[in-house]
Amino acid sequence: MGRESLEMTFLAGGRSLLPSTWEGKEKILTLINVYCPHADPGKPERLAFKMRFYSLLKIRAEALLAAGSHVIILGDLNTAHRPIDHWDAVNLECFEEDPGRKWMDSLLSSLGCQTGSHVGPFIDSYRCFQPKQEGAFTCWSAVSGARHLNYGSRLDYVLGDRTLVIDTFQDSFLLPEVMGSDHCPVGAVLSVSSVPAKECPPLCTRFLPEFAGTQLKIRRFLVRLKDPVFRHSALKLNNKTQVQMHQNKARVRSTRPRPSQAGSSRGQKNLTSYFQPSSSHPQASPNLELPSVGALVTPKTSEKEVMAKVVEGQASASEAKDEKEIRTSFWKSVLGGPLSMPLCRGHREPCVRRTVKKPGPNLGRHFYICARPQGPPTDPSSRCNFFLWSRPS
Repeated sequence: MGRESLEMTFLAGGRSLLPSTWEGKEKILTLINVYCPHADPGKPERLAFKMRFYSLLKIRAEALLAAGSHVIILGDLNTAHRPIDHWDAVNLECFEEDPGRKWMDSLLSSLGCQTGSHVGPFIDSYRCFQPKQEGAFTCWSAVSGARHLNYGSRLDYVLGDRTLVIDTFQDSFLLPEVMGSDHCPVGAVLSVSSVPAKECPPLCTRFLPEFAGTQLKIRRFLVRLKDPVFRHSALKLNNKTQVQMHQNKARVRSTRPRPSQAGSSRGQKNLTSYFQPSSSHPQASPNLELPSVGALVTPKTSEKEVMAKVVEGQASASEAKDEKEIRTSFWKSVLGGPLSMPLCRGHREPCVRRTVKKPGPNLGRHFYICARPQGPPTDPSSRCNFFLWSRPS
């Protein structure tokens, strides 16, 4: 293909990719950044909705190609195309017969970047550069911790029209080391440079009815003070605020309790006024009758009496300790505390408790499974198939 200038446009909801240029003739590049619906096996209507979405996406992409634009489709397509793109494909019934995979067969070229006959107008750019790379996944179950053992599938793609991929794509890659979601980013490198578009495309988000007239620029919120209308409004607001402040102060003064006349002074109290003398050292009161001196004098206590008091104190302490132990054992028998986790049979390790969230007769029930992350059945470090219902509380 000769050197030409590419001008990019993008659909509503799509992220912008830097427009690309070559010297010479201009050509539009349309980027469709999309999230395709997920099909729930328990809800047949979701599969029908997903296939309608797929059909419209293909119609739109092929119409753009027919109009002379290059097209890139990227995002979460929610389908693993080939068995190499799914870790457990061999155990999935009728893997190749899935409607979503058949749709991708009709959309993609089956021969990668090689010349020759092909089925669809688009190319899976990652498989173009890495046709036999195994374990190349972009999505893992966050609940089962499957990412630790790379037990996932490839649901995220960068698809380009055949001419664009062959002539301009230099690389396509996955970034599984980037955390933050149950998916990882994907990307591609094109040998082009950017040129700005002359105007926003007709399908830009700002032109959609639900967004038209609502998106404002930041300068709309900044008004110059020299504007007479703004100065008048600001002056009225300032006067109203000052009046309100004076009213609030007057209300506070009227509700504030007055200090007592005896022994008090206006102003802030000292910090020491908030501290009271200790109860163990009571202050002398004028009305307190002091005992006589003779009552305070005690005769000398004999050694036998002292030893008797010591023995009596030790017996009291022992009785109190025994009573405390009895109370503790009683409450332990009543409140048994949390049950210990059962051990899985595969690793003899404590399990984790999960709750059934799927609608049905077991909704809300608790069960125990192996605590290790989900992985290939052949990997001994992955989760074993232990399962145990929790007893009713």
